[in-house]
Amino acid sequence: MTKTLFHNARLIDPEGDSVTPGALIVDDGRITQVLAHAPANMDRFPPTHRIDCGGLCLAPGIVDIGVKVSEPGERHKESFRSAGRAAAAGGVTTIVTRPDTTPAIDTPEVLEFVARRAQADSIVRVLPMAALTKGRAGREMTEIGFLRDAGAVAFTDGDHVVSDTRVLSRALTYARSLGALVIGHVQDPGLSHGAAVTAGKFASLRGLPGVSPMAERMALDRDIALIEMTGVRYHADQITTARALPALARAKANGHDITAGVSIHHLTLNELDVADYRSFFKLTPPLRSEDDRIAVVQAVADGLIDIICSMHTPQDEESKRLPFEAAAAGAVGLETLLPASLRLYHAGQMTLPGLFRALSLNPSRRLGLASGRMAAGAPADLVLFDPDAPFVLNRATLRSKSRNTPFDGARMQGIVRGTWVAGVRVDEVA
Repeated sequence: MTKTLFHNARLIDPEGDSVTPGALIVDDGRITQVLAHAPANMDRFPPTHRIDCGGLCLAPGIVDIGVKVSEPGERHKESFRSAGRAAAAGGVTTIVTRPDTTPAIDTPEVLEFVARRAQADSIVRVLPMAALTKGRAGREMTEIGFLRDAGAVAFTDGDHVVSDTRVLSRALTYARSLGALVIGHVQDPGLSHGAAVTAGKFASLRGLPGVSPMAERMALDRDIALIEMTGVRYHADQITTARALPALARAKANGHDITAGVSIHHLTLNELDVADYRSFFKLTPPLRSEDDRIAVVQAVADGLIDIICSMHTPQDEESKRLPFEAAAAGAVGLETLLPASLRLYHAGQMTLPGLFRALSLNPSRRLGLASGRMAAGAPADLVLFDPDAPFVLNRATLRSKSRNTPFDGARMQGIVRGTWVAGVRVDEVA
């Protein structure tokens, strides 16, 4: 491959916590040099391999943990092709897919099918997760070793919580023996069952069934005890309440191998956005109070919560156009993850390097990937974006097959101008 020069860029380095003017040289899919200025002999790069970034921001591509691609079983909601196009349009260069498909990804055979489809159809990198228990039913653990050998990067039952502590402890012990990462959904299943919103005055006024924020704290406490008992590598998929933060801080201070994430929707929206029963705002866990939102934003800025994700969950119109209590939960987020995250930057709550630590560097580190860095030797997975460009989101223009976004009609800032995977531009692929 011919070397490519990216010049006249604002380089966002989440590892070095800096934003500096500079240039990159990319060769054979990797960054080979990071320069303070464009090289004097620019003529050695053919015109087709010189990319003038126009003073825009160039950052490591986003690594999005917890994306649902509805293959197999519900391809009409999202396919690997449509998810890849949506990811590329949003600056996401790696999607880490959930196993909550139909059937669940709980055998090496299903995992291999998914891997083949992803490789054939997706224009961005795809890393599959596998189920922790068979059928995500919480009764018997999967063949973790075989699934890991087949390419599973982590194990999770998604939003199905394993309520049988003995089954969970055995699965965690086995995962620990293999060095496998387990991702848990911290919601007490008894308290959460049937809930549509967070319990409180607003839920009562709307007559909707609610769940106390303590359901998250209780489930996290249980999982931390099991982490202490087993020594497993563990990631909490979403921490969304202030009451869970002290327990997370103690677990980290005690040296447990635990990280945590949060969806961009819980960082930028609150329970009042449900308004007049708007089902596009029905999520799992439900949107929280403004006090919780602010506390969680601060936890991300402080590094207590490690990862920001989209928790991309496509649902078709028939699943969402129902009374709020009966509507399916979840929202798409691959294309809106970056501009929604930039709300935190424009509000002065996070820096650009801090955002990309949570969006790219930290998820890469947790999964043992080389991506997420602006350094020689790192994969040339890059996103070029204008952080200040305004636009009004029209969900009809989204590349996802399902368009259940809560940001429809919202005024946003931050437009992706280019996405590269292994040095190859992918956002222009039809």
